[in-house]
Amino acid sequence: MTDAPLMDPDARSLILIVDDTPSNIAVISGILKDHYRLKAATSGEKALALAGAADRPDLILLDVMMPGMDGYEVCRRLKANPDTAALPVIFLTAKAEAQDEALGFALGCADYIHKPFRPEIMLARLRTQLSLVAAMRQLAAQNAALIEAARLREDVEHIVRHDLKSPLNAILAAPQILLDDPTLSESQRGMIRLIETAGYRMLDMINRSLDLYRMENGLYDLHPVPVDLVGSARAVLAELEAARAAKNLVVAVRLNDRPVGPTDRLLVQGDPLLCHSLLANLVKNALEASPRNETVTLDLFAAGNPAQGHAVLENAGEVPPAIRERFFEKYVTVGKRDGTGLGTYSAWMMTRTLGGTLSLDTSVAGRTRVRLCLPLDEENEAGHQTREVAIPLPARPA
Repeated sequence: MTDAPLMDPDARSLILIVDDTPSNIAVISGILKDHYRLKAATSGEKALALAGAADRPDLILLDVMMPGMDGYEVCRRLKANPDTAALPVIFLTAKAEAQDEALGFALGCADYIHKPFRPEIMLARLRTQLSLVAAMRQLAAQNAALIEAARLREDVEHIVRHDLKSPLNAILAAPQILLDDPTLSESQRGMIRLIETAGYRMLDMINRSLDLYRMENGLYDLHPVPVDLVGSARAVLAELEAARAAKNLVVAVRLNDRPVGPTDRLLVQGDPLLCHSLLANLVKNALEASPRNETVTLDLFAAGNPAQGHAVLENAGEVPPAIRERFFEKYVTVGKRDGTGLGTYSAWMMTRTLGGTLSLDTSVAGRTRVRLCLPLDEENEAGHQTREVAIPLPARPA
């Protein structure tokens, strides 16, 4: 959103002058008439009426000592009325006692101008207060725009998550029916399968978006069970084999500093789908960021007190310094033509939902290391010894 320029605080702002002495009003009007629009009141009652009118003043110059309702009482009533509470009030006074000024500030006045009036001081103090008024109005307008943008985004997301699923399910039913036609050529069948695959990918994106929305709003219904990180890693690497092979990468998976064996496990408390999606996002990101013909390592181990299951993923290539502090923020991406900026953010959100931490370590030149820590399951094999490691503070989106 582009910031609107601050309005000129002198751009025909309306000043209400309140003083029971007409000669004082005349003096003040002479100072201000070339800069502002002016209204005047000679009593507190009239001042309150003008302050609440449709053409409301931008600032009130209020004499303290007036017969009947004095300036303090007028200020008290202005601040008690929600319609006029935000109007800045500058007291006009011949008094110089600290206790009098303290009373005015306690009632909500913005400033004091002492008699006799000095034009340059009066104009400077009015301009300061009107600048604050302009800034507050701009801030209120920006807040209103942000609220409206958030509402529109929620409406669009609701359409994506809910209203698109019904027609998409109907579309997904069509390929199965078409594939039953024995007269189709292999080329035609291949095209139909491409449509089917794309449809299921879109449905998966919608479902993931719904899960992400629930996690963002604390609505995800988590029921932790033992999840084997080794098994999850094997499944993820099988899914991403084509991406690995396309860049001729080597992926080395180790458990407790040795290559994983066929029966090795590392159990954490979590959700099987979240753990799988979390690892898939991180591994996919590492494969995409790594240069060709390099090695990507995934180290699994238990460490810490209380013990946690760790997955440390390291690849060649550095995260650009400009985005390191925002690596896990939503929509932050760099160098990917089709990047959405949701991969690492989704991983961070899933980690938080699982009660774990996710951090970025760029301390080794030319390398990127991401550390995932999840609660260790109590049923984890006793043979998995824990070790001491330095665990960096988790990076957290702003």
